[in-house]
Amino acid sequence: MVRLKHRYLLVNILYPGPVATPRGKDQQTLPDTIQFHKPTSDSLTPQMLMRLIRDGVAELFGDYGVGVVAGSLQVKYFSAATSTAIVRVSRAHYRLVWAALTFATRLPHPLDEACVMQVVRVSGTIRKSEEEAVRRARMGIRKAQSAGTWMWDESTIGQGHGNVGSEGGSVGGAEAGARPGIEDIEDDRSESGDSGD
Repeated sequence: MVRLKHRYLLVNILYPGPVATPRGKDQQTLPDTIQFHKPTSDSLTPQMLMRLIRDGVAELFGDYGVGVVAGSLQVKYFSAATSTAIVRVSRAHYRLVWAALTFATRLPHPLDEACVMQVVRVSGTIRKSEEEAVRRARMGIRKAQSAGTWMWDESTIGQGHGNVGSEGGSVGGAEAGARPGIEDIEDDRSESGDSGD
């Protein structure tokens, strides 16, 4: 029997529109990296994201595209706090989903906000996608800290919708009820001896 092979697409949702500065700050403009990486509304669910992908595939590739991706398309993880998702699709047809994500310009109807879907990694295993998501979240936190602003609420980091691994639906192994602080998110590669490869 042949094993079904999948690809996991790590997707960032970017918001190109202007972002209001946080309360209590002067009216300086925020760096582009922080403006684009704002949290997504909690109204966006994995089901809405899946519908957006299916509609995009239908628009670009018609009934053929919808038919070939329908059996394997699944949103494995979605975090509104980091605007990150992991989408699983069959290996033979992941390019159709990638194209649909690339051409998406707005979130679905209830939100109807301009966005850009950026596929930042395509992987054969969900583990590598998770590791990249954690690495990018840490990098985003460092950029926000260096800019002197905090864009993400500490209580929402590591929380998401989905069933990634056996860790209760959160990327990086945080428990479902745990709310990691800055100390828990710091890069611990030097302690583990990981060279970053």
